[in-house]
Parts: sequence; structure tokens; C-alpha cells
Amino acid sequence: MRVLAHFVPGGPDSKVIEFLAPCRDWLDVRFCAEDDDDTFYRELADAEVIWHVLRPLSGEDLARAPRLRLVHKLGAGVNTIDVDAATARGVAVANMPGANAESVAEGTLLLMLAALRRLPVLDRATREGRGWPSDPTLGETVRDIGGCTVGLVGYGNIAKQVERILVAMGADVIHTSTRDDGSAGWRSLPDLLSACDIVSLHLPLTDATAGLLGRDALARMKSDAVLVNTSRGPIVDEEALADALRTGKLAAAGLDVFAVEPVPADNPLLRLPNVVLTPHVTWYTADTMRRYLEFAVDNCERLRDGRNLVNVVNDVAG
Repeated sequence: MRVLAHFVPGGPDSKVIEFLAPCRDWLDVRFCAEDDDDTFYRELADAEVIWHVLRPLSGEDLARAPRLRLVHKLGAGVNTIDVDAATARGVAVANMPGANAESVAEGTLLLMLAALRRLPVLDRATREGRGWPSDPTLGETVRDIGGCTVGLVGYGNIAKQVERILVAMGADVIHTSTRDDGSAGWRSLPDLLSACDIVSLHLPLTDATAGLLGRDALARMKSDAVLVNTSRGPIVDEEALADALRTGKLAAAGLDVFAVEPVPADNPLLRLPNVVLTPHVTWYTADTMRRYLEFAVDNCERLRDGRNLVNVVNDVAG
């Protein structure tokens, strides 16, 4: 079975090769960096399976893969795949819900703490020899997570993992989702935004969630609140967020995702001292990659043996 692993710059490392070694008699995995279109299109012609991460996979791309049977997202969100085009061609699309939950939850906490504790500013001051005496405003602006109310927008696998960590740290945690789930912690989005010291986004990108946190929503948040986004960049109006951070209507933000990725150098968020940034990597750990490979190989075995695939998100006959 020919697999195109479309995410690895420079080829796989030794751990990946070791993991796949027992399958080499039936699984032929070709690795391609996401920015290497020449290799991508050359390998696409013979690919039966694509292991996909972030580089958008269009209907035109799928049309150049006549042997393709499965697109397997390494992660949960399938917004970068033209699922309708895949369905029309009889190609299954599967994802891996929960496989990266632990890593993204820890990355979310990392961004919360870094933004809440003003880590970039303090790091820079320390490097410049200005670390002590400390900024006297720290005692009035820096918070403990255990003293905060944290709102989770979206309540799937990752958000629930974040909630468990935060509760253990003493935080009050509330959440919102598409409908009232009947739990004591549920709030409407407007109520959650106005009540929370930290707001953390855990939503898929859909027509309904694109631009969900625009100027009006951001204006509901406390001026000393922190916004964290480890889900998808377009859920937030970046221009409105930059304005709120620049003018003191919002204290800080921790962002792992952006409307355009890689994030352009002229994005105004890059120039703000009260923003902590990572390049869409909260999911990217050795532990998550091992789980991804386990899920991916399992579905390839199922495809080989004619068994039902798991976590298929589209309706493909037969």
C-alpha cells in the first residue's frame, strides 16, 4: 500500500522509521515536506493513502490522485481538506479525535501561564539586565491561575483535558458549546466572555465559528482578561484583537494559530509585547506523533483487510 506522508521536512527521523519497520512488507510510506510541491505532485499520482497535517488539500489535488482511497488527517480538524471533493471521488476522509488532546491541553496551559505571568516581557528584561528590581506593576497585574475564572469556548476532548488540569490548580472553570448541555458549568457565550479572567478557544473552524470572536465579542471581555487560541486562527478577528490589545481593552493573548499560516511578517500581533506566540505547534510532541502513527497504521491495516475504517467523517458508499 502506497502512503504519502505529507508533513515531514527532511524525511522521517529514526524513531518514525523504527516504528514503521514491522510494516515495511506491505506499507510503502513516502515522506514529503508540506512546502515541497514538486515531490508532493510526483508522489500523489501513485498514493493510495495520504497522511495529512495542515497544507490545504484541494479538489484539484485530489483529482491528481487516481488511486487514492483514504485521506487520513493527523489530528481532528478537517477544514484543510476538501471533504466534498473527496466524497464525490469515493475517497474516505478520517481524522483522529482526541489523539493530540494531552499535548494541546498542555500547550494551552503553557500559553495561559506565559500570557498571564507576562513571560515574554520578563524574559526580555532579564536578558537585558533589567530583571531586578522587578517591575512594580507585577504585583497588581500578574495572576495565579488558581485565582481565575477560566472560560472554555468549545467543550470537546481538548477542552475537557484543559478543564481537568485547571480544576486541579484551583481555577473556577465554565464552558460554552453549541447548546446548553445541562451541566452546572455551562454558560452562554456572552455570559462566559464577560465573566472570565481567561478565555480559551477549543472549536473547529466552520462557517458558524469563523469570526466568532469579533469586535463585539471581544468588547464583552474584561480589560484585564487573557485570550488563548489553540484551535483555528480565523475564529478570531485578528485586526479587532490587535486593536483591543494595543488600546488596553484586553490585557494579553496567547496564540498558537493564525488566520494565515505561516503567519505573515506584517501581522500586527507580532509587534505587540502583550502577546505570546507559537507557530501552530501545541500538538507537536513526540508523544502525539506516536499516537498519530498508531492510528494511521491501524486504518491502513483496516483498508488493506477490507474492514471498516474508524473515525471516517464523510459518507462514502462501499
